[in-house]
Amino acid sequence: MGGWTADDIPALDGRRAVVTGANSGIGFPTALELARHGASVVLACRSAERGAAALDRIRKALPDADAALAPLDLADLASVRAFADAWTGPLDLLVNNAGVMALPHRTTADGFEMQFGTNHLGHFALTGLLLPVLRASAAPRVVTVTSGFAWAGRLRWDDLQGERRYGKWTAYAQSKFANLVFAKELARRYPDVLSAAAHPGYASTNLQQAGPRMAGNALMDRLAGIGNAVIGQSAAGGALPTLYAATAADVRSGACYGPRLLQLRGAPGRAPMPPGADKPATGRRLWDVSRDLTGVAYPAP
Repeated sequence: MGGWTADDIPALDGRRAVVTGANSGIGFPTALELARHGASVVLACRSAERGAAALDRIRKALPDADAALAPLDLADLASVRAFADAWTGPLDLLVNNAGVMALPHRTTADGFEMQFGTNHLGHFALTGLLLPVLRASAAPRVVTVTSGFAWAGRLRWDDLQGERRYGKWTAYAQSKFANLVFAKELARRYPDVLSAAAHPGYASTNLQQAGPRMAGNALMDRLAGIGNAVIGQSAAGGALPTLYAATAADVRSGACYGPRLLQLRGAPGRAPMPPGADKPATGRRLWDVSRDLTGVAYPAP
């Protein structure tokens, strides 16, 4: 199938990038291809062991790559702040990629529902803390990875943390809808930063099976594995929309990008957003709630 591929990524020499969750899933090929095309890449990973293994794979594939590892646990705001406090030097690209999917009910270190806390609030805090250094770049970009499940999501303002009723898929869809709302609102508030969203379609990664394994559900684990094998595209294919949003010249701030073929696989292109994700009132409300929950106040636009 024709269309944009990783070979179309422009030269990225002199640009510095952070990819959260770069040790696995679509995060690894995202970091790998950015490094392959000349970017200096920081792999921001929760697991030091898995992060080191991913860094070693990149260095074996690209002996001259400028890549480094830094600890980051998005489910712990102290870790997010420590990452930002330790940052030195410029930053041109932030890829908010890390995420969890359809977990049994868990809470973060700060007491947030795990999926909303990790997928949205952790990245909201990280972006806000790094925004001053990003805005000092000549052409800063923030790419926030969402999912097709955002179409099934809505913000349950009266129960954002799933304290009254928790459904693992409902919570996941809400967190991915929040990713879209955040990407759009960031674009509104900071026109000097290109903020785009991207979704991988159906990519065969460990994400689909993590939830069933945590729940001890062998049947769902097996079904997820079959779905990955039969329907899914490779992790490298799933990373293409993220890489497109991060590097292509015609990317528009506030837009979303995904696979062209039924929004499931194939070359990347502009993707539709679910109704309501781009409403300014929704964006403002989520922004204010996120600021109050994380304690991260963004710099003045």
